[in-house]
Amino acid sequence: MQIGKTIGRAGVGGRGSGVRKEYRFGPRPPTSARGFTLLELMIVISIIIVLAMVVMPQYNRFTLQARETALRDNLFQMRKMIDQYAADKGKMAQSLDELVSANYLRDIPIDPITGERDWIVEMGEDVNAIDGGQGVSNVCSSSSETASDGSSYNDCTKW
Repeated sequence: MQIGKTIGRAGVGGRGSGVRKEYRFGPRPPTSARGFTLLELMIVISIIIVLAMVVMPQYNRFTLQARETALRDNLFQMRKMIDQYAADKGKMAQSLDELVSANYLRDIPIDPITGERDWIVEMGEDVNAIDGGQGVSNVCSSSSETASDGSSYNDCTKW
């Protein structure tokens, strides 16, 4: 039975069974207190903020490294298909769209640095063509940002 002030009788087994039900008024005992104090919540939030400040620079570095790796792979694949097109057709492609229409590329990839399909296409002398002319000889990113190695993304000789 609970300890407290008795208010009245309540029959458990019926009227007048003699079992008393006691009701307790006032604050609950401290052992049944639930929840967190404001101080505990502030300490946890402070720890989370400190951990986030430590992790964010590493996260940014890893995402930049992943974008640069994707850029290198995109450039390698496009350059390989430019050379393959020239070897198969005996002439250089006039645009990246021509590589797509001839099924050498499924689609022009998105530049992972700019987020757009805005590649810089370098035109060069077509030495394989009988009539001379020019065609796509190289491709590079149109971003003017600086890479993690200090070079510019739009420097076709470095990338």
